[in-house]
Parts: sequence; structure tokens; C-alpha cells
Amino acid sequence: MTFTSHYLACAGREIHFTDWQPQGAARGTVIAWHGLARTGRDMDELAAHLAARGWRVVCPDTIGRGLSQWARQPEHEYCLAFYARLARELLVQLGIERCHWVGTSMGGAIGTVAASGYFEPELARRIQSLVLNDNAPQLAAAAIERIRQYAGSPPAFATVTELESFFRAAYKPYGFLTDAQWRRLTESSTRRLPDGRVTPHYDPAIVGQFTHHPDDYAIWHHYDALTIPVLLLRGEQSDLVLHETAEQMTRRGPGARGLLQWDEVPGCGHAPALNVPVQLERVSAFIEAAAANPAGAVAPSPPAR
Repeated sequence: MTFTSHYLACAGREIHFTDWQPQGAARGTVIAWHGLARTGRDMDELAAHLAARGWRVVCPDTIGRGLSQWARQPEHEYCLAFYARLARELLVQLGIERCHWVGTSMGGAIGTVAASGYFEPELARRIQSLVLNDNAPQLAAAAIERIRQYAGSPPAFATVTELESFFRAAYKPYGFLTDAQWRRLTESSTRRLPDGRVTPHYDPAIVGQFTHHPDDYAIWHHYDALTIPVLLLRGEQSDLVLHETAEQMTRRGPGARGLLQWDEVPGCGHAPALNVPVQLERVSAFIEAAAANPAGAVAPSPPAR
């Protein structure tokens, strides 16, 4: 399966996304949203897998990442509320009335606040199910600080080969990637600096989210409001989503409503790459079950403001 590349103005900023179309009529749409310092191309394997099964898959680059425009007001635009606005405007412009959401790390947090309807109320009716790929409504402080440190000061190298070596070390917790997948990850997330060196393809100011919005990822009130099926994929060695947090998720929100499924992903930390058959089949099986049983969701219960 192949994709087409597109650009749309959302919330006054140009957003890039890839669009994977199935052969024949689509069974529905999946939004696949990447992690903090990554790009939508991380979702290539998942998108190809789902498209082959009849799903349309849209994979955005968040503002400040990949080929999307960088923020003009970073302190106001690099936050979950603005990302939810981007998501709403993207879905409206694409005419997507209903969709399933797969989010890795930050992409899962965006999906959670979008599905809760807290910032953008109409998104609550559009999202049918949610896959949280190593994301939770409470994140480990030590892991956040680790991510802040490496993402806030992206290194620069003379060659793309050196940058690939950096990515292989930094993202070792993703689990198994082929040499070709490492090369694509590198080439799809590289930009050249004015001095000719290469560096990861994102705005370093994205980490200002943790300073200007220090509680942005404390989203239990959003999670508690979810009334749709949720799948939590936790990397077995994750330092971001602690085991006790996952257990708490089973007792609250969709967990208390019998709508949460939780799988530990062996051989991975933060976050599983969603690129090997067992992970791909797990995600597609969950989405197809949610699509086949829309009654599995209950009446919306938006969080208190």
C-alpha cells in the first residue's frame, strides 16, 4: 500500500499529513498520531497494514514537527488544547464524521483530550475508539525529564549516517526495527541546518510545553470522561507509563465501565514501534471489534470544567 502527501491550513497553520487509501470502499477512517518529537511517518507500517484491511488512515505531522509549519507563538500553540483544535479542524476539512484513533505517547494524550470533548466538544462524537500506545493520564516524572533533556537540545551531526546512529541509540526502546525501517525513520525525520549539519526534524521549542503548561499531561479528568473502547499498549519496560498507573486505569473511567483492554508489549520500552505483525494484528483486531460493536460505548459524560 502507498500513501499520498497533503497540506491543509488548520488553526491558521499549515499541517502536513499522509493519507493511506484502501483499494475499494473504505471500512472507515483511522487517525494515527505520532509521539512528542516524531513525525507521522512513524505510522507507515500500521497505516499500510490497516489500509490493506480496508481502512483509510490519516497520519498528521503535529505543528512544529516533520513537514508541518512551526508555531508562531510556541508558548500558546505547543500544548494539548491547541493540538485538539488542529485535530478538529483537520477532521472537519477532510469530512471525517467518525473515526478510530491510534496515538503513540503524545498522540495518545491528544486522542484522550479530543475524545473527552473538553477542549473541542464535537470531537467526542467523532472518535469511536482509542488506542493508547504507551500513554496514560499520568506519566512518570523521571521519564518526562529524560524526554525533556534529549528533545530540548537536539544534537547535530555532519552526516545522516551519524544521525541514524543517534536515532538507533535514542529509540532503542521502540523494539525491533529492520535496517530499512531505521533508515526510513532517519530520512523522514531529518532536516539540514544552515551550517550544513543535520538534526532531528522538529522545533526544539516544543519542549516548552512542559514549562508553559506543566500539568498538560495530567489528564485523569479527561480519561475518566471517556465512554468509548480503549486499548492500552504498554511497553513492558516503559519508564513513562508505570505498571501501577496502568492498574489504576483499569479502575477508573473506561476501565470502570468495562471498556478498557490492557496489553503488555514484550521487548519494548517507550514506545512500541507498531511495526511487527503481533502489534499490528492487535491494533487492527481492536479497531475492527470496536467498529463491529458501536454499542460498546456508553452515553457521553464530558469532564467537569
